Formats: sequence, structure tokens, C-alpha cells
Amino acid sequence: MSRLGARLAWLMRRLAPPVGLRSRIVGALLLTSAATLAVAALALLSPLERKLRNQELQNLVNTAQASVGSFNGLGANDFNTPSNELKKEVRGLARRTSGRVSVVAGSPTPRVIWSSDADEVRFEALDDARSALVHNHTIKSFGHDRDRGLVARVAVPFKTDTDEVDAQRFQGVIVVRKSVGDVAGTVRVVQRAFLTAALVGLGIALILGIGLATGLLSRLRRLRVAALKVADEGPAAEVVVDTGRDEVADLSRALGTMQSRLRQQEEIRRAFVATASHELRTPLTTLVGMLELLEEELGDEHPALDAARLEVGRARVQADRLSRLASDLLDLSRLDAEVPLRVEPVELDEVGRAVIAEFELRSDERAVKLAFASDADDVHAVGDPGGVARIARILVDNAVRAAPPDSIVRLQVHGRNGKVQLEVADSGPGVAQDDRERIFERFQRGTDGSGEAAGFGLGLAIGRELAERMGGQLELADSRQGARFVLTLSRAER
Repeated sequence: MSRLGARLAWLMRRLAPPVGLRSRIVGALLLTSAATLAVAALALLSPLERKLRNQELQNLVNTAQASVGSFNGLGANDFNTPSNELKKEVRGLARRTSGRVSVVAGSPTPRVIWSSDADEVRFEALDDARSALVHNHTIKSFGHDRDRGLVARVAVPFKTDTDEVDAQRFQGVIVVRKSVGDVAGTVRVVQRAFLTAALVGLGIALILGIGLATGLLSRLRRLRVAALKVADEGPAAEVVVDTGRDEVADLSRALGTMQSRLRQQEEIRRAFVATASHELRTPLTTLVGMLELLEEELGDEHPALDAARLEVGRARVQADRLSRLASDLLDLSRLDAEVPLRVEPVELDEVGRAVIAEFELRSDERAVKLAFASDADDVHAVGDPGGVARIARILVDNAVRAAPPDSIVRLQVHGRNGKVQLEVADSGPGVAQDDRERIFERFQRGTDGSGEAAGFGLGLAIGRELAERMGGQLELADSRQGARFVLTLSRAER
């Protein structure tokens, strides 16, 4: 049976139509309104009748007790033979309470002296009077009358003042009975008014829920259309951004931000493909041509070895160019893949001397001298050793290519204010003011001293991204002559 029930439940879920967001919003709003009204009804209507009855009974007690003084001022003879004064007090109390008032004598047995409605004296009036006399305090209760329904009953004992003539006192009870059946009618009126208000409230909630859901779904539908448009047409598709101030507008703005970044990434990708294709095609074509010439030269019966050596040298230059481009592309792929870097103390003096040694041969070829200096014996930075060395190579390589012959490229290491800096300066043409930030973007190239395109436009972009990944910064500092690049990192505690 359990397996059959599970199977039926699964079948019902499969056959049941999906509940849309509009129905959920409207249903949730109606359910919340209905639950709120139900709680209000339980908290208000359920105890309302009881509270009204108790309040009516207490008002009756207060009015009867306030009249005790008037009855105390009467003489004993006014009660032995009901006087006009007694009758007047009884009628006045009956008017004030809108009930039936009886005066009951306490001895030898309870008996009615006079009542505002003599024909309607009930035995329970005598019972209430007897109980009030026995306990000597006010008795209050509810009872049921076959003609008047629910009745509030109050019995208040009293004693008259001493009669100066015969020194007698009268002890009796004021019995008041009042029908409270109109309380139920009042409650029914309140219930009907509450039910009407509840229905109106639910109707308003339904209308508001439908309006809210319709507007929300319309905005979400626009977002869906925009997302599909971006998927079909690409990041360049025009998307209208929601100008609201709620979560849907935030989602729309997030979609717009995503589209902007996708467009930027697409532009970078296209530029990358175009630049990489060009940079690869040029040296490869040149290299292939040189190898063909070299092959022809060596195929002669009497090859010209000097020309062959020249072609080999040129081929080596193009191979080095391809090697640098492959290294730059590999670094970019690692940065884009967010490969984690090592975090450890890096001795900048050691890195600087090693990089200087790597570029000595190339600097000699360009007749450029390399100089290293440090203002401290032990300067350690927090970073990735390979990343720091890569940035230093990029800066020295750029400086050697930009420096004029017989000039000096200086690499210096500083330690100050909890920071360490690696600085590379040259005496070349420097960087134009408009290019100071552009040169740190991918595939954006400056010019070297000869006016030729310098590098692939990737080195400084890689250097800045590596520096930022290590919590530092790479910037172009002001210089009177040439260019001066400064890498700033946090100092390592030793």
C-alpha cells in the first residue's frame, strides 16, 4: 500500500500543472492576509462577548453600590411599610441600571419589601439576597431567564442608620437584575462588520497581489528577453536597464554589468586573437623564409658560410621573439585562470642581481650598461618569487630596449615605511603623458628609442596584474629623463 501511495503521489505531481510565480505571489499575499484576519478574529471577537458581559455586570455593581448611601439614609419605618421615599429610590436605581430592582429584608427570612417590577420577582433574587447577607459582601453572577435570556444579577447588602426615635436599624439587600441579551446582538453586529471588512480586505489584497505580480513578472520577462537577446546576438546586443530601486532593478543592473564585462572580454579576446595571430605570423613567416634561404645556401656546391651564419643569427632573433610571445601568452593564461601565487618572503637583492646577470649579454649587444644598487643589506618582500622575478625581467627588458647606446639602466631596491620597492630607470625617450596609463593595458604598446614597435604590448599588463595579485602595485613614477617604473610590495617580517 505504501508503494502504491508513493506511486500515486508521484503521478499526481507529474500531472499537476506547474504553479507560476504570479499564482504564488497572489496566493502568499491572500494566505498572509487571511491568516492575519483569522488571528485578529480569534484575539478580538472570541473574547469580545465575554468582556462586554463582564463590563456590563461590573457597571451594574458600581451603580448599585453607589446607591447604597441613599438607602442607608432611610429610616426603618420606610422599609416596614414601603414609603414613597423607598419607592422613589428603587425606581431611580431601576432607571439608572435599566434593570429590575428589588429590596429584600434580611430577617427573620429573606422577603421582598418592594420591587420595581413586583410581578416579576424571581426566587433567585431571594437566593442572591440570602448569600449576600450571609457573606456580608456584594454577590454578582449571571443567570438565565426563560423570557429574557442571559441576566446579570447583583445583590448588595446595606444597613440603615440608627433611627433617633426608636433606635432601630434595618438590614437588607438591594437586588438588581438586568438582561444582557443585547450584548450578543452587539457582538453579532461587530462580527458582521468584521466579516465585511475582512472580505473587502481580501479583495483589496487580491487586486494588489495581481497588480504587484503582473508588474514584477513583466519586469522579469523583460530581463529574460534581454538575457536571451545577449545569448543570441552576443554582448553587443542593446539591453534596456531597469531604473527601479528594488531587487529586480539590481538584477537588471547586474545583467548590464555582466554584459559590459562580456563585451570588454570579447573585445580583449578579439584583440588578443588579432594581435597574437599577427605577432605569430610575422616571425613565423620570417623564420620560414630564412630557413628556406639557409637551406638553399647550404645546398650549393660552395656555400657562403658568412651569409649562412647571418641567416642563422636572424632566425635565432625570430625564435627568441616567438619564445617571448609564448611566455607572455602563458603568463596571461595563468593570470586569467587565477592560478594561486605563492606567498613567502622574497629577497629583492637576490632577485635584482639575478635579473641583471640574465640581461648582461643582451645589454652588451645594445651597448647599454646595467647597474644595481640597494640601500639595505636585507630587503625582503611578501610575494611570489617567480612573480617578482617576472616583473623585474619585464621592466629591465623594456628599459634595455628603450635606452640609447652608451647609457645606463639602473635597478635599485629600497626599503621604507613597512614597504619595499624595486625600481628600474632608463635614459630613453620616456612615456608620453597620454600613454602613462594606457601602456598598462593589454596589447597597448609604446615605442622604443628607434621609433619601432616595442614588444607585444603584454609585458606591463602582466606586470601590473602580477603586482596586484601579490597585494602590491606597479606604477610609472615621475622622472626628469627617461622612464622610471616602481614595484611596491609589503615588507616581510624577519
